[in-house]
Amino acid sequence: MKLCILENDTLDPAVEATYIGYGTMFDRLLRQAGAAGEIDIFNTVKGEYPSSFEPYDAVLLTGSKADAFSQEPWVLALKEKVQELLKTKKKLIGVCFGHQLIALCLGAKVGRAPQGWGAGRMQYQWLASDLPQAQGREQVALLASHQDQVFDLPSGAKLLATSDFCPVAAFAVDDHVFCVQPHPEFVEDYSAFLLDKRRAMFGEEKYQTYTQSLAKGHDGHALARMMVAFINGQ
Repeated sequence: MKLCILENDTLDPAVEATYIGYGTMFDRLLRQAGAAGEIDIFNTVKGEYPSSFEPYDAVLLTGSKADAFSQEPWVLALKEKVQELLKTKKKLIGVCFGHQLIALCLGAKVGRAPQGWGAGRMQYQWLASDLPQAQGREQVALLASHQDQVFDLPSGAKLLATSDFCPVAAFAVDDHVFCVQPHPEFVEDYSAFLLDKRRAMFGEEKYQTYTQSLAKGHDGHALARMMVAFINGQ
């Protein structure tokens, strides 16, 4: 397996020494889920890209504090790359911002969620129990951190996960696109750090609810196994 990770953010200096970056968090998670081979990380905010995507079996787009619909130059440059990759049917995995950007490139509407932030551990109905490594599951719980959402399913896509709060929580297009809104790569301590940063914004009641939800565990490793199967064409 040869994977290209397009890392679309930099971490807060307070936690950078611990987590390095979202690319590294994904590298660790996917290897724990059985990924073997070369994983290369490029930071798009810094303008980093491979000279060619041709050698890679798949390209993974991480989350970001930026909006997928932003007019920032680096986001627009990334959007062009994604549009090119979609035309060639290169396998794409999108998470949070990546999920939204791929949906946007596929013609879906993306914007601020009127219901506000999704944060902490969130539960979703899993609609693809027959996917490789899904193991018949009908529910999935993942750690989330987003204020934007995909509002409608892209044309030709299959809905994989949904909830009342986030109707388009995950989707796939044939065997070349796999996108999910929440973060399988997050660990509880990192989610707690993000919640602490936004404590005043959330208000104490929501903050306590989100924080307490982290103790219930999540299915990040299960999603990672599905991602590895997707990359390997299983």
